[in-house]
Amino acid sequence: MIIKEFSISRFVVMLKRLKKMLAEMYYLSEKDYEKNQTIDYLTPVKKTVGACGENLFVGGKTSVSPNTWLGDNVSFNGMTISGRGKVVIGDNFHSGPECLIITQVHNYDHGKAIPYDDTYIAKDVLIKDNVWIGSRVILLGTVTVGEGAIIQAGSVVCKDIPDYGVAGGHPATVFKYRDVDHYNKLKEEGKFH
Repeated sequence: MIIKEFSISRFVVMLKRLKKMLAEMYYLSEKDYEKNQTIDYLTPVKKTVGACGENLFVGGKTSVSPNTWLGDNVSFNGMTISGRGKVVIGDNFHSGPECLIITQVHNYDHGKAIPYDDTYIAKDVLIKDNVWIGSRVILLGTVTVGEGAIIQAGSVVCKDIPDYGVAGGHPATVFKYRDVDHYNKLKEEGKFH
C-alpha cells in the first residue's frame, strides 16, 4: 500500500514538473499555460482564412487575414498574418510560437507624405509544402519559402529561400541543405509530422 501511494505521489510530482516545463517552453506562466489549454484558437482561424485544408492545428494565439490560404496538416503554435497581401501555405507546415508574416508595406516611394503616407502596397507570400519555421520568425512580403525548407528561430526572411534550404539570421541566409534523398524517401512513405 505504501509503495503504491509513493509511486502515485511521485508520478503527480513529475506531471507538475512537466506542466511547468511546457509552460516555460511556450513563454507562459504555469497558470497561463493551464488557461491556454481551454482557449479555442482554432475556430477564429477557420472562420477568417480564405481556404483551409484538413487537419488544421492551432496551439497558440493566432490571427490570420482573409487572404490566407492553408493546405492540409498546417500547425500554428502562435502566428500573426497581417496585411492585404495573399499568403499561401502548403501542406505539412509547422511553426513555432510568436511568428509573424507581414504582407504589406507603407507607401514611402510614391506617397504624398514623408516618411510615408496612409496608403499601403500589398506583397504576397508563398510557403511551399513541408516547411518548418522556428519560434519568433518574421517573414516579409514577396518571399517564397521553398519545399522542405527550415527557418531557424529568430530569423527575418526578406528574400526567397530555395527548396530544402536550412536558413537563419538577419536577413535569413541558407547555411546548409537537407539530405534530399532522405527527405524524398520519407515523403514517398507518407511520413509527415
